[in-house]
Amino acid sequence: MSSYKLEYIWMDGGTPEPNMRSKTKVVDGEPASAAECPGWGFDGSSTEQAEGHTSDCLLQPVHMVTDPARTDASLVLCEVMNPDGSPHASNMRSKFEDNEDYWFGFEQEYTLMQGCQPLGFPTEGFPGPQGPYYCSVGIENCVGREIVESHLDICLDAGLSVTGINAEVMMGQWEYQLFGMGAKLACDDLWLSRYLAYRNAEQFGVTVSIHPKPIKGDWNGSGMHTNFSNTPIRDQGGEELIKGICEKFAERHADHIGEYGSDNDQRLTGLHETQHIDQFSYGESDRGASIRIPVATINAGWKGYLEDRRPSSNADPYRVVARILNTLGD
Repeated sequence: MSSYKLEYIWMDGGTPEPNMRSKTKVVDGEPASAAECPGWGFDGSSTEQAEGHTSDCLLQPVHMVTDPARTDASLVLCEVMNPDGSPHASNMRSKFEDNEDYWFGFEQEYTLMQGCQPLGFPTEGFPGPQGPYYCSVGIENCVGREIVESHLDICLDAGLSVTGINAEVMMGQWEYQLFGMGAKLACDDLWLSRYLAYRNAEQFGVTVSIHPKPIKGDWNGSGMHTNFSNTPIRDQGGEELIKGICEKFAERHADHIGEYGSDNDQRLTGLHETQHIDQFSYGESDRGASIRIPVATINAGWKGYLEDRRPSSNADPYRVVARILNTLGD
């Protein structure tokens, strides 16, 4: 049989958000699915997931896609397990039950960094004020397109449901959108898209920052707006239902913010298309609200989806989705 490469990918025990880790396993022949990938292990004392005197952690494959950048290879997303087979405390994917009735659309914003500065920033001072950079064309305003296009292509080649890209409000800041039908699948694909963004940037000599405010000042921060729906939202709808859901979110605002990413207070200031972190609001087509009710939802008879604009760009999607499922399930 021919040799086949499996890139095992997992989230470490870093806080307040995990880092991504990966290593390659060579096997005989291509597995048909993640379930057929062999289990593996790693040194948890090097990833903040175990003590040195008992450092073994296990990797349980849960999702596999084609690795578009390597020949005869796949990317294998894994859950981290304890030696006895129970989920590790850092394993956020295991904290909620999957539900295929829920659809999620993530808007992942990020900043391409050259050293300590966003790509395109002068070595001293700042570029012109934000305004011309959003969805821009031309090198005077748009930087890093070749990096972003490369990432888009490899995501699509991997089979991830990336639905669009655009330059964002700050120079060097970009966004891609990713859609998933099913709670865990949507999160899995977002983590894999982040992995591909980091790895893709290596060949261009830049880094990808998902910090919600990589540069202080009068610049939009980076978020991970989370669009969500279930069958009642999509098919039943109605103003009463939609606003009732928003009221449920209002009651849980503090709990949500606690799961929606670190340093989010630097982004949710009440300025730059955000509501203040200590306040909750919802509104029709309101990008300054905590929850935006899209005009498309209203025009369809209050049926469609809602947008939670509070999650930060560095938020763990498993934690965000778990909180949304919990709130809608009550």
